[in-house]
Amino acid sequence: MTPKILLYYVFAPVADPEAVRLWQHELCESLGLRGRIIISKHGINGTVGGELDACKQYARRTREYAPFAGLEVKWSDGTGFEETAPALLHGVDRSAPWRTIADFPKLSVKVRDELVAFGIPEETVVDAAGVVGGGVHLSPAAVNELVAERGDDVVFFDGRNAWEAEIGRFKGAVVPDTRTTHDFITQIESGAFDAIKDRPVVTYCTGGIRCEILSAAMTERGFSEVYQIDGGIVRYGEAFGNDGLWEGSLAVFDGREALDFAPGAARIGRCVECGTATNQLANCADPACRVRFVSCGSHADARCEEHLVATA
Repeated sequence: MTPKILLYYVFAPVADPEAVRLWQHELCESLGLRGRIIISKHGINGTVGGELDACKQYARRTREYAPFAGLEVKWSDGTGFEETAPALLHGVDRSAPWRTIADFPKLSVKVRDELVAFGIPEETVVDAAGVVGGGVHLSPAAVNELVAERGDDVVFFDGRNAWEAEIGRFKGAVVPDTRTTHDFITQIESGAFDAIKDRPVVTYCTGGIRCEILSAAMTERGFSEVYQIDGGIVRYGEAFGNDGLWEGSLAVFDGREALDFAPGAARIGRCVECGTATNQLANCADPACRVRFVSCGSHADARCEEHLVATA
């Protein structure tokens, strides 16, 4: 039995986010799913995992809520299930009917002002069709066609945290120096990317959700031709594997840490300690620090620059 992980989002007006949160939490618990779900007045954003049949039921029942009827799911394999002992009561096994995926430590369902924390909740406008004013959606094939037609004039703009791009990115992409999504608006408004405002800009991120907001924010701030990849890196990688414009591995926010779209993916990440080519990511060894970076298996106890100096 293969554990499955679902990645999905829907932008649609939600009248009562707290009621949706309670329903989603109960639904996931009843199906033995773990993962992270964010609900806001703008819609839903989630990554959950569990048994295949449980995941199918989750997707079907979530689509029964009218605002989420258009829910599209990106599927991938998890790494395994947790081993659990029988829960015996009077000699009868009362264990939960669903096995628990090992890639997530728990289930978290929360209400937030934004589905992605760019810090512009009131600027973001959502209607039944999705985000208003976002970039033009391009299929993976259309991305390649745009590059074939416009050549080096096309700019790939990474909409993720900078550490994610260290192990995988589109060739020649602009990678803003960001630790959180809040940093994007500050950098864009600083004029750091004014030189590309009149060029075709293709924003990209893991599953597409960050670019829904980012592309609209860039358009609002004077970028004249903004696109986003429909389905994000995940859909592009599924379409082209190692043979397209993407190179390296995809950083993911679960126990897998990183995934490749085909065997033999390039290792473009370099360990901060020894420079070894790797796609492994690690947290700074200082327990109070949340900085992430590339670190090979031999240097899993590496520290960020700040805490390396502090211990010198």
